[in-house]
Amino acid sequence: MTRIQGHVPHHAVVNLTALAAELLEEARKHPARRTARTVAASTSQRAALIVALEGAELAEHDAPAAATLHVLSGRVRLRTADHEWDIEEGELFPVPPERHGVVALADAVFLLTVALR
Repeated sequence: MTRIQGHVPHHAVVNLTALAAELLEEARKHPARRTARTVAASTSQRAALIVALEGAELAEHDAPAAATLHVLSGRVRLRTADHEWDIEEGELFPVPPERHGVVALADAVFLLTVALR
């Protein structure tokens, strides 16, 4: 078993708490006030830890066929053309398969897991 904090080999344990702290510091220095790191990747799925400071946005984009958003800390709003959902710390939300955007309602750390096929 490999424990890492940078590049993620195929079978690795990732300390999300430590990585979140690192990414929060990066986001505070970044003009977009957000940052992300891929924490797991294979031919069938990808997971990314995303940090967005309050007010930071992930612009509207197309959704994959299947994805979940798990808020580890803070609060985000996911919006589509017709709906919006506030997702809070500890909540897991299945991302609707349609164009959407995300805004941080408070400094937020969330795990986005995407099915690639």
